[in-house]
Amino acid sequence: MKKISLPLPCFCLILAVFALKTPSYAQKDSTSRKRLLVFPVVAKSIETGWSFGTVGTLTFRLSKEDTISRTSNLELLALYSTKKQLVTALAGTQYFHKEKFILTEQVSFSSFPDKFWGLGKNTPDAAEESYKFKQYYVYLHLLRKLSPGFFAGLLFETQKVWDVEYTKGGLFDAQNVTGRNGYKVAGLGGSLTYDKRNSAFSPDNGAFCQFSFNHFDKFWGNDYNYTNYVLDLRKYIPVGHTSQVLAFQFFSFNNVGEVPIRSLASFGGANRMRGYYDGRYKDLNQLIVQGEYRFPVYKRFGAVVFGGGGNVSHSITEYAINDLKFSYGAGIRFALDKKEKLNLRVDYGVGEGKNSGFYLQLGEAF
Repeated sequence: MKKISLPLPCFCLILAVFALKTPSYAQKDSTSRKRLLVFPVVAKSIETGWSFGTVGTLTFRLSKEDTISRTSNLELLALYSTKKQLVTALAGTQYFHKEKFILTEQVSFSSFPDKFWGLGKNTPDAAEESYKFKQYYVYLHLLRKLSPGFFAGLLFETQKVWDVEYTKGGLFDAQNVTGRNGYKVAGLGGSLTYDKRNSAFSPDNGAFCQFSFNHFDKFWGNDYNYTNYVLDLRKYIPVGHTSQVLAFQFFSFNNVGEVPIRSLASFGGANRMRGYYDGRYKDLNQLIVQGEYRFPVYKRFGAVVFGGGGNVSHSITEYAINDLKFSYGAGIRFALDKKEKLNLRVDYGVGEGKNSGFYLQLGEAF
């Protein structure tokens, strides 16, 4: 199942961040090494109109004596638009003493419109249809250290989608899209992880490799039976001695079974294939390769250039080089917390055809 991303739509204005040295509210406890940033947001996009809300992020360490563990974090977003659209989400990762355990969580509720172009990799731009839904989502991932850098994990996900509104007799009905009348699912799974990144927020050295699976079964009350498999490989290569870094990601997302609409592979968005609307292409599987060059500019400001290629498919045997879709773009970074490398990122991505867009989010894309 695709985790819900937390982008702010299109172009956003962060009040007070650029005007002041610190955001509207900042608190630092030198003893516990806590850092709280809270600031108001005004956002604007074609899909949502004007949106208003608050973003907050808390960075901290769970043990004062622990110098091995990376910094833990929690992020909270609440966003409401003039079109009566609401997104609230809490997400974070906690590193326990000497990273013997790592917990990642995400809890969200959304009442939001979306777009659908049909299933498959060849859907035309003209096929666009709008639909609405309400959704809650919970994701929990607990990792246990096996040896330095190696972890085994347990996964739990649950999702409920209801009040789905779509064009009757349109693409949803014509393609018999699973879950178009609402559904609930919950899954249990596991993971194996190798994680040698030197930072939780903006790595500039090391690697991350994770394989995970999650099984959703009617036996424990699900509306559908299916299994999700994800392979996520990342590498970070420092360049010179000036905080420059080359970052690469290989991402494979695959489903087997009867998969509902909000759990399909969703091409595009703020973290992968920037420039495409999140969900511009949907199918059972997705394969993406992307890279990014990050470099400092002036004091708290940095910049990136990025590019990627990939596609969706109904079967993993359907991928072909001549079918690849590409995107590229550039962005700026503003260090909200220089010590913890917590950045505010603004990216502009360009895909094929009419696909392009702004993204603003806390933390790097990968």
